[in-house]
Amino acid sequence: MQTIRTPEERFVDLIDYPFQPNYAEVFGRNSSLIRIHYLDEGPIDSNPIVLLHGEPSWSYLYRHIIPLLVNEGHRVIVPDLVGFGKSDKPVEQTDYSYARHVEWMAELLFAHLNLTSITFFGQDWGGLIGLRLVAREPDRYDRIIIGNTGLPTGKGEATEAFLAWQKFSQTAPEFPIGKLINSACVRDLTDKEIQAYDAPFPTDEYKAGARIFPSLVPTSLDDPASQDNIEAWDVLSEYEKPFLLAFSDSDPVTKGGDAPFHAKVPGTKGQNHVTVENAGHFLQEDKSKELAAIMNDFIAHTSERGGS
Repeated sequence: MQTIRTPEERFVDLIDYPFQPNYAEVFGRNSSLIRIHYLDEGPIDSNPIVLLHGEPSWSYLYRHIIPLLVNEGHRVIVPDLVGFGKSDKPVEQTDYSYARHVEWMAELLFAHLNLTSITFFGQDWGGLIGLRLVAREPDRYDRIIIGNTGLPTGKGEATEAFLAWQKFSQTAPEFPIGKLINSACVRDLTDKEIQAYDAPFPTDEYKAGARIFPSLVPTSLDDPASQDNIEAWDVLSEYEKPFLLAFSDSDPVTKGGDAPFHAKVPGTKGQNHVTVENAGHFLQEDKSKELAAIMNDFIAHTSERGGS
């Protein structure tokens, strides 16, 4: 597997991104050695909050949320998925698979960092990958929060908005990362913010992961990830720890995606689920303060009721 690494100078003086880098080298299953970048902020002896980004963003997405969680005494771990941010980038689209992404993150969070008592938040592919990790080792987690994501098995039809996005990712002659993220927000990102989202991808050669990600979402039961996600749902259907849904009100791609979790996950019962108003697909950009408050309040509330 051939990988490339974004030159460090691409990340110099990014706006609102003062965090120190951390790196781990992992193999994953049937994979070459990969270097993964992650942020690790706050007191190391506190229970961790893991924030996973999705497509086509990177840990920059959580820059406004991290300090608000750290200020409440939490340790915050924010990886860059392989192919994104400061993590290594395999150059061939065929080097990426749903299973490999799960393995890479399992190696980082479980084998390298050995995290326990985790509070997890995932959005977009951060949820698709992160929920598989919850299903793999549920005892490592104290509580789950998700927004604008899902765990698709390929049963049922994908939304027209998603299918259009899937087609665009494979056929568009240009794939302007920063502008794509801006288009999925309610607010307008500044030029410097758009540039920061573009920073990991100096040329199209660096975008193989971003290009292929939409095609890795299971849209039929024949998909190689379908059975793995069905088995993950079997675990989540018995997951009784606190499980909070915080979907936004202005995301056509994941609209209604909270319904299966309400129906199937027992941990959702009795929780104060939130619809984040005036927020698009990237609710972290549109409503960072509100989302951080949701996380802090949920941890405090569930800890008081006997959680960790």
